[in-house]
Amino acid sequence: MVTRANQIFRYFSTLDLIHFCNSPELSRRRTDQINRRSKAIDLLSPSQLLSEMYNNMGPQPGMPMPQVNPQPSPFGNPFSGPGSGLIRSGLGAYGEKIFGSSSEYVQSNISRYFSDPQYYFQVNDQYVRNKLKIVLLPFLHRGHWTRISEPVGGRLSYKPPIYDINAPDLYIPLMAFGTYVVLAGLSLGLYGKFTPEALNWLFVKGMVGWFLQVMLLKITLLSLGSGEAPLLDIVAYAGYTFTGLCLAVLGKIIWGYSYYVLIPWTCICTGVFLVKTMKRVLFAESRSYVSSRHHYLLIFVALAQFPLLIWLGNISVNWLF
Repeated sequence: MVTRANQIFRYFSTLDLIHFCNSPELSRRRTDQINRRSKAIDLLSPSQLLSEMYNNMGPQPGMPMPQVNPQPSPFGNPFSGPGSGLIRSGLGAYGEKIFGSSSEYVQSNISRYFSDPQYYFQVNDQYVRNKLKIVLLPFLHRGHWTRISEPVGGRLSYKPPIYDINAPDLYIPLMAFGTYVVLAGLSLGLYGKFTPEALNWLFVKGMVGWFLQVMLLKITLLSLGSGEAPLLDIVAYAGYTFTGLCLAVLGKIIWGYSYYVLIPWTCICTGVFLVKTMKRVLFAESRSYVSSRHHYLLIFVALAQFPLLIWLGNISVNWLF
C-alpha cells in the first residue's frame, strides 16, 4: 500500500514538473524536492500517509477525513477516569462546605449587627402617636420599657414596631430629621439669612449631631462589654433626638423666648428616654450589667444631651456655633 501510494504521489509530482518547470535549473530543484519527499513518505505509517495525502490534495466529495488516534496520556484524566465521580463529589462537598459556612457566617453577622431594614418601617398611625408621647413625655409612660419577644426559627426574635411600642423604628427619626432641616431653613429665612449653602451646612450639622449621638450610645455599650446590640437599633434610638429638637425650633420660630424654655425641657426628656431605653432594653438584650459603672454612664449619657441639643438647636449660618 505504501509503494502504491508513493507511485501515485510521484506520478502527480512528475506531471507538475512537466507543466510548470521548463528550465533545467528549475527541473533539477524540483527533482531534488521530489526525492526528499519520497524518502520522507517511506518513513510514514499508513495512517500518517493517508493524512498527508489528504492535506496535499484537499478534501474530496464523499471522502471522509481519516481518523488519527491520539496517544493516550500515561497519567490519564482524573476527571474522566474510573474514579472521577469520587473526585468530583469530594471537591463539590468541600466547596459547598467552604461557601456554605462563609455565607452562614456573613448572614449571621449581618442579622446580628444590622438586623432587617424593613423591620424598622413596619409602623402605623397609632404607633407613631404613642411613640411620640413616650419620646416627648417619658415621665407619663406608665407601661413597661422592655420589648416583646417571640420564638422564630428556634431562636428569640422581637416583634416589629407595629406590635410593640418599645421597639425602635427609623420612620420617626428620618421624618424628624427632615423636619428639623426644613424648620432650620425656615428660621434662617425669617431672619433674612437663608441661602442654599447655609441649608446644606445645616443638613451636614444635623448628620454630624446624629452621628455623635450614635457614637455616644455605642461607646457606652462597649465600655460595659455590651456591644452586641444591632447597629440600626442604636441609630433609631439616637434619631429620636430630633423629635424634641423640632419642637424647640418650632417654638423659636413662633416666639423666640419660648426656645429658652423648650430646649432645656427637650434635653431632659431626651436624656430620660435614652436612660430608660438603654437601661431596660439595650442592656437587657446584651445580658450585661455592672452596677456602679452602669449608673455613672447613664448619668453621663443624660448630661451629654444638653450640649449636643443646644448646639443643634442654635440655628445660624456658622454651623459650628
